[in-house]
This record gives sequence, C-alpha cells and structure tokens, in this order.
Amino acid sequence: MEIYWTSNKAINGLRHFVLVNKINEQNQINFLMVSVVDVEISLKISNEELLNSGNWSEGWLNLPKSKAITKDYSDYKLSNNSKEDIEKIFVKNDSLFDIT
Repeated sequence: MEIYWTSNKAINGLRHFVLVNKINEQNQINFLMVSVVDVEISLKISNEELLNSGNWSEGWLNLPKSKAITKDYSDYKLSNNSKEDIEKIFVKNDSLFDIT
C-alpha cells in the first residue's frame, strides 16, 4: 500500500500526509496519518475513507505552495487548539518508519 497521500481538501491547512501505522481495531482497519509538514497534525482514518471516499489521492501531488499549505494552517497554529489536540504517536515495529 502507498504510504504517501494527498488530501483532496486541506486538513488544518495541510494536504500532504504519510501513513505511519496500520491499526486493526474491532474488525476494522484504520490508519494513522501524519502531516509531512507538521507532526502535530495527525489523524486516524478508516480503510474505507482512505481508499473509497474520493477524499484522498495516492502519492504526493505536485501542488503550488498556496494549495499545499493554506492560510488555515497559520490560523490553526495561532489557535489554542493546536497544543490541546496533540497525541503521542507510537510507531509500531512493522511500520516503515520504525528505525530501532
């Protein structure tokens, strides 16, 4: 499966993400995605949402900076929400990003 993804709409002002973990939860496959620009922006997304919703494109699309990093990103960083939403990210042993 592709590990690099582009969101078709900005998430907290950013569009390029990396899949860092695959999680099996309650008979459902979910993925932990992290922004390539800001590790504080991460999300858990279902297999269905990632592959079948039309909201994501495989790979990193070559976008103009104004489309890849929108004004919403600076607004997000200036808001109090940016520090409150941070969750620790634990990379599983089978992740491509495990360097231990």
